[in-house]
Amino acid sequence: SLRLVESGGGSVQAGGSLRLSCVAQGYTFSSNCVGWFRQVPGKEREVVARIYIGGGITRYEWFTDSVKGRFTLSHNARNTVFLQMNSLKSEDAGMYYCALTTAGGNCQDPVFNFWGQGTEVTVSS
Repeated sequence: SLRLVESGGGSVQAGGSLRLSCVAQGYTFSSNCVGWFRQVPGKEREVVARIYIGGGITRYEWFTDSVKGRFTLSHNARNTVFLQMNSLKSEDAGMYYCALTTAGGNCQDPVFNFWGQGTEVTVSS
């Protein structure tokens, strides 16, 4: 059965980098949207980035304004999406979750039906 597993979180100093991975175990991408979300205590989960993978190729990417120019997305065309986070700031800290659509639809307004358990990012100033 499909299971999303995030990894790569950790503790870094401001200005540092981390690379998060989201592995869709038991699944191979076909036409899917993968989203990365961040949640901090007391606040709602917010979307950070989205990528649409179709036929092994990135068809669409989107980033929230606060991370543009610092975060990038990539994938291995099979079952893993990476979120490269550079020039990290204290406001980037939080629990990062990835989510996946498997029921079709687009990536501009996706309906995610699978979620991972999260990986924590801590940024110290």
